[in-house]
Amino acid sequence: MSDLCKISFPGTDYPPINLQPHQNLSEHLTIQNSPVLFGCRTGICGTCLVEVIGDIPPPQLDEQEMLETLAPKHPHARLACQLDLTANVEIRRLE
Repeated sequence: MSDLCKISFPGTDYPPINLQPHQNLSEHLTIQNSPVLFGCRTGICGTCLVEVIGDIPPPQLDEQEMLETLAPKHPHARLACQLDLTANVEIRRLE
């Protein structure tokens, strides 16, 4: 059995990628391998706003405050640069 976390991008042509648990997503996703764009990579610009389906830890306070501003009515909204991967997830860009 694999200890890798599978990150998939439903509704796109991007193939899934596999990362070790707790790896930094923003260091491994690029314009070539994912539909997710990154700006600051510190959780303050909102460029990487996504919908995440899967079992992940809740956002830290700083990320939560940003999400309340960017996607107040979206319970699965997250900033991809702040995700702590612990399981398989599906990621969709939020426009």
